[in-house]
Amino acid sequence: MVIYAFWNNKGGTGKTSLIFQSLTFYAHQHPDERILAVDVCPQANLSELLFGGLTNNGSETLLMRQGEIPRRTIGGYFEKRLPSPFTIPAFDAHDYISHPVDYNPAIPENVDLIAGDPLLELQSNAISTLSSTQLPGTNAWLAVIDWLRDLIATVGDEYDTIFIDSNPSFSIYTQIALSSADRLVLPVMADDSSRRAIQNAFSLVYGLKLPSEIYSRYAFATRLAEVDRELPKVHIIAKNRLTQYMGAASAYAAVLRSIDNDVTALLKNNPEMFSFEKTEDGVVDIRDFQTTGVVAFARGYPLFAQRPGRFDVMGKRVRVDGEYLANSVEAVQNLVDML
Repeated sequence: MVIYAFWNNKGGTGKTSLIFQSLTFYAHQHPDERILAVDVCPQANLSELLFGGLTNNGSETLLMRQGEIPRRTIGGYFEKRLPSPFTIPAFDAHDYISHPVDYNPAIPENVDLIAGDPLLELQSNAISTLSSTQLPGTNAWLAVIDWLRDLIATVGDEYDTIFIDSNPSFSIYTQIALSSADRLVLPVMADDSSRRAIQNAFSLVYGLKLPSEIYSRYAFATRLAEVDRELPKVHIIAKNRLTQYMGAASAYAAVLRSIDNDVTALLKNNPEMFSFEKTEDGVVDIRDFQTTGVVAFARGYPLFAQRPGRFDVMGKRVRVDGEYLANSVEAVQNLVDML
């Protein structure tokens, strides 16, 4: 079983759209595998897409899942763990798992989902406090960080590949998500803030270039290393939302080259943090989906299931161009081929 986490501490990089397309493409092309999507984000946008998107009642379906007892969400599972943070209580992971195709026929049959939940924001302070508890003989932080690993362990033999959508923050629930992953997919944009975001990501996850020894002592990487736990390896850096026509040859080319240069330097100095040996083997360009993406995401449709033509989106007729659609499918396929 391989677990991928899609994360960047900078918002707006298209992380959720990429994981939605990647996991559905992957599931469609590997029908004999079981895929689990885990939405560890209080915005729960991935869950809404899988349940049907804006125009196909995705939000309403998600609200129904959140209204069940127990909540059929990651927040429902965390609610179970709050009274028992350091020992694993009796629970059935299937209480928190949904089958998206039951609500959205565009989703492959072999995809399951643990939905996101805004309750995560309310739970965050309590979880952080619990992780700082001083207990003789118990590593409270590790016990809390392992909550998602505990859940996955109970159903791990049912799934071949797991995709985790994580929040742009580095809050405690994001750390829970990332510590569960084997491989990290890092979406970035063609702007200088995304270049800085790569540097920030390596500081937060891998403890690189921290401002002082004080921070290093409490760093995520340091605490996992102290208990001989491996960090996820960077598997793909997806340069996302490049213009359809100009691609990497646009005015952003200098920034894109600088991102490649930064990755090359990191790869040379810290090869153990990556799953690839050459920059070109781990970096992929993703064209902007433009109108094609607007329509597909509004409908909760993977791009491979989307068709060209005119569609009604919230009372407006929107046209999906066949060439744009083919370009978008190719872009996602290039990413999925690297998984």
